[in-house]
Amino acid sequence: QVQLVESGGGLVQAGGSLRLSCSASGGTFNSYGMGWFRQAPGLEREFVAAISWSGPKVLYGDSAKGRFTISRDNAKNTNYLQMNSLKPEDTAVYYCAARRQGNLLPSDTSWDYDYWGQGTQVTVSS
Repeated sequence: QVQLVESGGGLVQAGGSLRLSCSASGGTFNSYGMGWFRQAPGLEREFVAAISWSGPKVLYGDSAKGRFTISRDNAKNTNYLQMNSLKPEDTAVYYCAARRQGNLLPSDTSWDYDYWGQGTQVTVSS
């Protein structure tokens, strides 16, 4: 069973940066596609970014384009979400997800993902 553990969340002022990490265990990390989603109180889960198993293919949600960067280090079984120029509307719980079919194009659809982390809170103050 694959386990995903997010870290790196916290409180930051608007305009600041955070880097989220997602460490995977219990599976073949370098064959999985990885994604990040977020959910703010009262809102639906929203796609943030995704990356294919080998790294060259990435996909971003509209809110992340130009500000966030997803990457992965297969040797460390970890993927990252670098978030710059944070805004108060980025406040949410951020979830890491893994998709067994990692050789396919990155997906922005939550039900394409097979495993989920518990989430890490990101709070951006104005």
